Amino acid sequence: MAKNGKLSEQKTIVSESLILLSQLPSGIHVGHCSDVGRQRKRNEDSLFTLQSFLGHEYGQEQFGLFIVADGMGGHQKGELASALAAQTCAGTILNDIYLPELIGQQNSDSRPLNEILMSAVATANTAVQREVPEGGTTLTMTLVMGNNAYIAHIGDTRVYLFKDRALKQITKDHSLASRLEELGQSTPEEIEQAQNVLYKAIGQSDLVETDVDTYVQHLPAGASLLMCTDGLWGLVQHDDIHHILMTADTPQQACEQLVAKANDNGGRDNITAIVVSLGVETQND
Repeated sequence: MAKNGKLSEQKTIVSESLILLSQLPSGIHVGHCSDVGRQRKRNEDSLFTLQSFLGHEYGQEQFGLFIVADGMGGHQKGELASALAAQTCAGTILNDIYLPELIGQQNSDSRPLNEILMSAVATANTAVQREVPEGGTTLTMTLVMGNNAYIAHIGDTRVYLFKDRALKQITKDHSLASRLEELGQSTPEEIEQAQNVLYKAIGQSDLVETDVDTYVQHLPAGASLLMCTDGLWGLVQHDDIHHILMTADTPQQACEQLVAKANDNGGRDNITAIVVSLGVETQND
């Protein structure tokens, strides 16, 4: 499947944004930014953010759900596909995990969290095939519960972990370029030409749950996650991403600076970023 900035065109389905990223007070702190870029006419990216607390007999647990999707397909198909996939995944997770936890039915779904996430992506794939048959989308979803992040991923949107002053890519790109790099038998030109060809994406008729990659990442206090589309990581160097996350005062500032950097470097695609930071406890917390 082949893939084909203005802040006023930002598309946020649900957002509830609540020093340096590593010095924020305790709790989940979120920033988000989506931009059309400088060469596209329409923004086909979608994002979703929700953060809350869940009460238990042993106290409160922080909860967050974050989704980034990069649509593909002409005539608004990509825009519709990414929005539908994000909405479907969010609705599934809220119904299967968040609402039961909220009313005290912690064991209503005994499946492991990674299986619930995979099922949500598969449900989104069915919805996109039915409602937007000529469209497709990447999708990366992160569920934060307590100090753990549960990630479901398909396509080439990415999740990075920023911890202890180091930046590491967590997800693996489902692109032909990534596969060629793994094989180590292609020229840089061949890899560049294959960058926008995906071998996994929502909208594919043969997609099954097991095609969805899942990860579990512990998030200590002071750590951050960056979720972004290829319009960002394809134009902003790893070292520049690291520098911005190192020096930004807030997650929102980090997102805005990352998007601005991608636009400064050409803005050839839509650009979307979510930064999720876990604050540190203070004596007043």
